[in-house]
Amino acid sequence: MCGIAGWVDFTKDLRNETRIITAMTDTLARRGPDGSGIWTDRHAALGHRRLAVIDLAGGAQPMETTERSLQNLPYAVITYNGEVYNFRELRAELQQLGHRFKTNSDTEVLLRAYLQWKLDFVHKLNGIYAFGIWDHVNEELLLVRDRLGVKPLFYYPITDGVLFGSEPKAILANPQATARASGDELCDALLFLRTPGRVPFRGMRELKPGHLLRVRRGIIREERYWHLEARPHTHDLKETVSTIRDLLEDIVARQMISDVPLCSLLSGGLDSSTVAALAQQVRSEQGGESIATFVVDFVDHTKNFQSDPIRPTPDVPYAREVADFIRSNHHTVVLDKGRLLDSQVRDAVLRAWDLPYNFGDLDVSLYLLFAAVRKHATVALSGEAADELFGGYLWFSDEEALQAETFPWLKLGAHRGLDPGVLFQPSFVDALRLSEYQHDLYQAALAEVSYLDGESRQERRLREISYITLTRWLPILLDKKDRMGMAVGLEGRVPFCDHRLVEYVFNIPWAMKSSFAQEKGLLRAAAEDLLPESVVRRKKAAYPSVQDAEYDRGLVSRLRAIMENRHAALHAFLSAEGVSRLFAKTKNQNLSEFERILVESAVRLDAWITKYRVEISDWRN
Repeated sequence: MCGIAGWVDFTKDLRNETRIITAMTDTLARRGPDGSGIWTDRHAALGHRRLAVIDLAGGAQPMETTERSLQNLPYAVITYNGEVYNFRELRAELQQLGHRFKTNSDTEVLLRAYLQWKLDFVHKLNGIYAFGIWDHVNEELLLVRDRLGVKPLFYYPITDGVLFGSEPKAILANPQATARASGDELCDALLFLRTPGRVPFRGMRELKPGHLLRVRRGIIREERYWHLEARPHTHDLKETVSTIRDLLEDIVARQMISDVPLCSLLSGGLDSSTVAALAQQVRSEQGGESIATFVVDFVDHTKNFQSDPIRPTPDVPYAREVADFIRSNHHTVVLDKGRLLDSQVRDAVLRAWDLPYNFGDLDVSLYLLFAAVRKHATVALSGEAADELFGGYLWFSDEEALQAETFPWLKLGAHRGLDPGVLFQPSFVDALRLSEYQHDLYQAALAEVSYLDGESRQERRLREISYITLTRWLPILLDKKDRMGMAVGLEGRVPFCDHRLVEYVFNIPWAMKSSFAQEKGLLRAAAEDLLPESVVRRKKAAYPSVQDAEYDRGLVSRLRAIMENRHAALHAFLSAEGVSRLFAKTKNQNLSEFERILVESAVRLDAWITKYRVEISDWRN
């Protein structure tokens, strides 16, 4: 994995702008600590920071074709972030077509695939990627993002071209970009929502998953090349379970290709345990050493664990049981509340995001977990997307959430304290029109769903919920995974996001998905011989959250400091009564997870406005 940056301007000679493209590229040093490079042409400048994973000696970027055009410049140049897992098959196919390769990298395969098949090459790729290709002959920039949006890619149209980067910070390093926002762009920061393509910085966009962007003189056009579509499912239950297992075995084997140490995250839940077990199976077949596995815990968390509907059991005992069963080299990373509240750590998390998004304490602990894992490995497998695919969340079975005319996680969250009105003044919440925002985004999501003729009302509804969860909820988790991992130079790979598996499972009828009398029954059946019986039957437990009243008091104290500082960005918008009520609650008990998320939202938003010097033009529009 890497960091990419670029600048196209059809009125400037960018060969004279090496200082700026270098500055843009250098902001991504944490994403790519192993190397740096820039390439400039008259109207294009590309930058790259490298995290070396495949072909350590030969994969330096930006990479150009060896053929030359009439102007003695390369036909095309690429700056690339990601992994293409089928690059060996593509390489062999291209060699049959006459292409010759100088490296063993997937980067060169991508570049030559573009030369051979032009835009059609995106349909041949299996992997996670975000890249830019400058076509010198046609004077065109092509930006491409993978189907599920595992790897990030932002762009910022300018008068005569575009700026782009793996993270907003790369774009903001260019003087033509400004850090501005209005109330209309801050709604995502206060809700667990993400509008596809939208970024809180005004003028900036995120390339949507499964989309590409073409930039030519006077034209910037975004095009979709992949979409989840309804298709008939023709397999019976036995064939379906077998197909899922075959796909997972192929996917995990492909994603273990690496020239650097690779590990697996292991929570002891069904999803990560399945991935870790399959990874260990590959290692054993290859005669390699045991795979390293990692689980996170907090000081005294397992000993004093408090069960709730989202986390009925602690992870650590189950993770240890799986590790013993598959014989992995297991590690438990134990964190304390002091580190979670450390100002430098929290600032690093904000800088990794560049955006005012938050997950309560979860992204902070994930950052610290990844920092510990990075001491042992450069690549980590994990289980994201299994719940989205196989129906593991509570909202797939909660009737009220299923029938709600909004995003089901917001409906469930509202019952547990996820209400911005708790902390902010009513006039502020009303001015942002959050309810209207939710409604519009929800309707836009529903409008994208395709159906099969003859589907029952229940099947249609569960298809809608599956689609919304995959396209509006999963991207939030993938963003968190990428930002926290790449902030410490750790590449995350997510086998359940393979588009072949996603397309297949999305179209399995719900009646079959709900087989075996437990959530994610199909996955349990596909993995039952890989894992201990207790883990196969373990009820879903979310990523662990700290359960510590002292942590909550420290967090709310930061919010009170904002409220009492009349120069703070959010000072005038906080509800003194709401803040006081939450502070009083922490004297006797813990905040609920969603109350903690609200507090974190306000603290993160205030810090974002301050540290990024964001110009807020109007809270209302």
